[in-house]
Amino acid sequence: MRPRNLDEFAGQEHFLGEGKLLRRLLQADRLGSVIFYGPPGSGKTALAHVIANHTKCVFRQVNAVAVGIKEVRELLEEARAELADSGRRTILFVDELHRFNRSQQDVLLPDVEEGRIILIGATTQNPFFAINSPLLSRSQIFTFLPLSPPLVKELLQRALNDKERGLGSMQIHAAEDALDFLAEICDGDARRALGALEVGVLSIEKEPIEFTLEVARDSIQRKVMDFDPTGDAHYDVASAFIKSMRGSDPDAAIYWLARMLESGEDPRFIARRVVICASEDVGNADPQALVVAAAALQAIEFVGLPECQLALAQAVTYIATAPKSNASTIAISKARDDVKNGRTLAVPAHLRDAHYQGVKEFGHGEDYQYSHNHEGGWVDQQYLPEDRRYYEPVERGYEAEIKKRMEELRAKKGEKPS
Repeated sequence: MRPRNLDEFAGQEHFLGEGKLLRRLLQADRLGSVIFYGPPGSGKTALAHVIANHTKCVFRQVNAVAVGIKEVRELLEEARAELADSGRRTILFVDELHRFNRSQQDVLLPDVEEGRIILIGATTQNPFFAINSPLLSRSQIFTFLPLSPPLVKELLQRALNDKERGLGSMQIHAAEDALDFLAEICDGDARRALGALEVGVLSIEKEPIEFTLEVARDSIQRKVMDFDPTGDAHYDVASAFIKSMRGSDPDAAIYWLARMLESGEDPRFIARRVVICASEDVGNADPQALVVAAAALQAIEFVGLPECQLALAQAVTYIATAPKSNASTIAISKARDDVKNGRTLAVPAHLRDAHYQGVKEFGHGEDYQYSHNHEGGWVDQQYLPEDRRYYEPVERGYEAEIKKRMEELRAKKGEKPS
């Protein structure tokens, strides 16, 4: 059911619709090197084949997993010979371009730069992470989006009706709820939806074939989560996870936690993010958050998967629903910035170590006042040689109590409230 021309191609209207850039380039046969970036089943390879049918250039296709530098060099030699003999350029379609290492990508660069070949690279990985910068700078990037459920359903209907390439020669009664289910559950992956439709239909021998919701459910494979510990999907999900906890949305945080666990993420990596969030985003608004997060990290070491998901879920929901403050995060950032970029402050004499013989000669610790010997466990005493303010508590959660106490102590020192 791969589309044969632009009219049969579904989706990606943002760059392939009437008057859009890629359609104009194809219609004028002026295509330059491009990178197709998007999720599986969104039409990257299909569009490359549409281009092959549309263009006057020679079209060659390779999969980056299956070829090495030797084969790539041979293809480039053939492309140069074709250009010299007939004046026709070669479109080289490299599927899964991110699988090429840096050296393999560099081999393509001179011919791309000189225009001897037109490169179409397809990748599911963020090209800014996976593709060499020189190659990117000479290519136009087109970002493919997952297909919407209505578009996927349209493709399923097309496959059911097409007698030449689809299932149209068979008597099939496809229930609307079954097609709706496939269109929704495939997450924008047309290849996955069409594969499930084919499996369901071919698994029933007797015609007319009743393609019901139950058949559809049995036919769709459990989705394999995209997991690459160095890829952008890994960092995108982790980022969404942290931002959901920070944004006090426990449902979103739990969903992204489930995504990471299902994709095979190391629970220690998840727990470290939870501990960081407990301090960075909750802080003293709820000091217990760090205790819960640290306990979850420890629990992982004791019980492991699958049970440790319970400790992680408890910690994640606690942190997501806790009051938030980044005051301590700001405080250490400002203080470290002062230490790195400002004048180094000397330790006041009365605060210096006085636990060694001969210290009296230096006067270290002589005027130090022990706080617990004074009323309320506090004494007006200077701890920095000059006034600096780093920690400014907020009016949320327990930190509101800290703010009140600090303002009372500052008032005793005659300082103005912040």
